[in-house]
Amino acid sequence: MPSTTPSDAPALRGEDLRLAYHGTVVVERAGLRLLPGEVTALIGPNGSGKSTVLRALARLHKPEAGTVALPDVPDTRTLSASEFARRVTLLSQSRPTPSGVCVRDVVGYGRHPHRGRWRQSDPDGPRAIAWAMDVTGTTAMAERPVDELSGGELQRVWLATCLAQDTRVLLLDEPTTYLDLRYQVEILDLVRDLADDHGVAVGVVLHDLDQAAAVADHVVLLRRGEVVGAGLPHEVLTADALTETYGIRIDVTVDEHGRVHTRPVGRHTRRTRTLAAV
Repeated sequence: MPSTTPSDAPALRGEDLRLAYHGTVVVERAGLRLLPGEVTALIGPNGSGKSTVLRALARLHKPEAGTVALPDVPDTRTLSASEFARRVTLLSQSRPTPSGVCVRDVVGYGRHPHRGRWRQSDPDGPRAIAWAMDVTGTTAMAERPVDELSGGELQRVWLATCLAQDTRVLLLDEPTTYLDLRYQVEILDLVRDLADDHGVAVGVVLHDLDQAAAVADHVVLLRRGEVVGAGLPHEVLTADALTETYGIRIDVTVDEHGRVHTRPVGRHTRRTRTLAAV
């Protein structure tokens, strides 16, 4: 189980990352630091490079330049796949749902890096699996087939599978996509709990700006493959920065509790507000 002790040292960092697809550079000079016990949200329009940066941090996209480092490993490329998987885990946007497999067994898949190719024993496995299911609220569904679960339930199971890897770094690529409002809130609450109560360093790609402001300690704003803002939510989520980045007017307010709220303004926004007032 990850430590809950806060630290100023990054649990994972990317430095001067240049990322390309088939020779075309899509991300340039990107830097990112994930701290233990904190949530960092990556935001920006489609095609801005958010998911590509996250995949680079997860070693699923090889950088053209720059490095991804752990506290004791200056370049994660020196680690084997299983060594890296014991330190960092990624919940991608979609995973194939196995048929006829129960929830407990799917969560157990997360223990694969700890078993190795020849070593089948995993003495810490039952503890890690039980903890992962407990914190994600999936214990009660342990014997249910995963192909009979709702979208929100299945997303929690996949998150439990990631947590069973027992890593200190959790990367999430749009974890609330396709979920209804209830499950979106539950997933984001869980992300916050993992950081606050278990010291996990979380990097999450989100499209919803208000969700990013609500859940994140730090926000990284990308535009056309470059980091154009990084810092506290109220520092990055400004009307000028968001309007320029998204190409549409976005109003921003900060309430009395310091919470940031964004409001895209379309052609019919004013009309809707007037009708509501009537």
